[in-house]
Amino acid sequence: MEFEAVIGLEVHAELETRSKMFCACPVVDSTVAQPNIAVCPICAGMPGVLPVVNQRAVEYALRVALALECQINHTSLFARKNYFYPDLPKGYQISQYEQPLARHGKLVIVTSQGERLIRVRRVHLEEDTGKLTHVSRDGQAYSLVDLNRAGVPLLEIVSEPDLHTAEEVRQYATALRSILRYLQVNSGDMQKGVMRIEPNVSVRPLGSTEFGTRTEIKNLNSFRALERGVAFEIQRQIEIIQKGGQVIQETRGWDEARDVTFSQRIKEGEDDYRYFPEPDLPPLVVEAEWIETVRRDLPELPAARLLRFQQNYDLGSYDASVLTLEPAVADYFEQAVQAASGIPPKTIANWITGELFGLMNQAGIGIEELRVTPEALAELTRMVVQGEINQNTAKAVLAEIFESGQPAAEIVARRGLSQISDADFITGLVQQVLSENPDQIASYLAGKETVSRWLFGQVMRLAKGQANPQVIQTALDRQLQELKNRPR
Repeated sequence: MEFEAVIGLEVHAELETRSKMFCACPVVDSTVAQPNIAVCPICAGMPGVLPVVNQRAVEYALRVALALECQINHTSLFARKNYFYPDLPKGYQISQYEQPLARHGKLVIVTSQGERLIRVRRVHLEEDTGKLTHVSRDGQAYSLVDLNRAGVPLLEIVSEPDLHTAEEVRQYATALRSILRYLQVNSGDMQKGVMRIEPNVSVRPLGSTEFGTRTEIKNLNSFRALERGVAFEIQRQIEIIQKGGQVIQETRGWDEARDVTFSQRIKEGEDDYRYFPEPDLPPLVVEAEWIETVRRDLPELPAARLLRFQQNYDLGSYDASVLTLEPAVADYFEQAVQAASGIPPKTIANWITGELFGLMNQAGIGIEELRVTPEALAELTRMVVQGEINQNTAKAVLAEIFESGQPAAEIVARRGLSQISDADFITGLVQQVLSENPDQIASYLAGKETVSRWLFGQVMRLAKGQANPQVIQTALDRQLQELKNRPR
């Protein structure tokens, strides 16, 4: 029997406001800040305190909902979601339930099988929980609670169960992260937990329209963990059914070291949370005029920018998608193209996605931290196009710019790296190589023409990598042809 996976995603994204969702406490980076320095009676859940909605958080949520083409509810309600956990100081979370901020959106993703439209069920606001640190010391295990994160504005984006493969899940999450970054509402730094993904996974016989029993994988904070966790869970459920067992509805965690999911607890149902309207907050009313103001101020989104890059810069879909995934990379590319007036944008794209990305990955930095400015890359590219340096020399120069930030022209002049294009000089180098390698020449004349590539490398070595490759090739081809034409 063949099976089909049915997957929906819940994505929790912290909103980059200055203060928390219902109080004036600052939002701090919980991964580096001292514990419990951004806490007040409201976010600590003290009796008698009253929450107040953060207007900027609502604006950021509207940006996301409109970017996902959702229907905005002009009136939405906050509710209390009741459950006990040590990092939830009130014993309940203020969230939205029956009447969320927005519904019925969509997101188009691109997979190896083509485009797919994924429906977005709802977008709603809530508050984040605190953070637990589990400690084992002197044979005793205990947990420490940090409430810096408690009350931070959190946006939950829930898809319909329209996803069917681990690849689709990854593409959806990647596209959504890109939108959040373009809208400047979330940093997308998943390692810091500011975007957490929870897939709901079930399987069913291929062709069936009934839903199987689903499990939820909690708090995945990397695309790798998301893709691998979903793939494992799909296979785990298929094997249970094939052996005659039944999948249990439960919450599961992901063990990165063992590449497996593991049971955490039986999955709660909606009734278990005992939702009821938050008595301390009035209905959230969003006026039509405000919605239109937010809509007008939306930036160019990734899909629109990708299309423009393809049309205006004559880029293929792969290059355009790589360059537009991150807004900072797209900005860098456009600035470099503008500075390198007259040079094909494809050439600039190749340098960014090839050599520059390679250096960044090796150093573990983002494009915002680069010492290679767009103007510096444009200058380097122009020097290659104009024949001042060759491609290999340019790569070495780029590596030095990456480390020092010095201009390309200054590095080339200081190190004497200008390209040699003197035809007579290069002809002499070719003659020297041919005369010093009679055995290779004999092999070439016997029909082993690949020897010519080795001879080319020897000429370039003599020139210390600075000779013009085209001039070398022309001189080498001519002299090899002369050897072929000599009577034997």
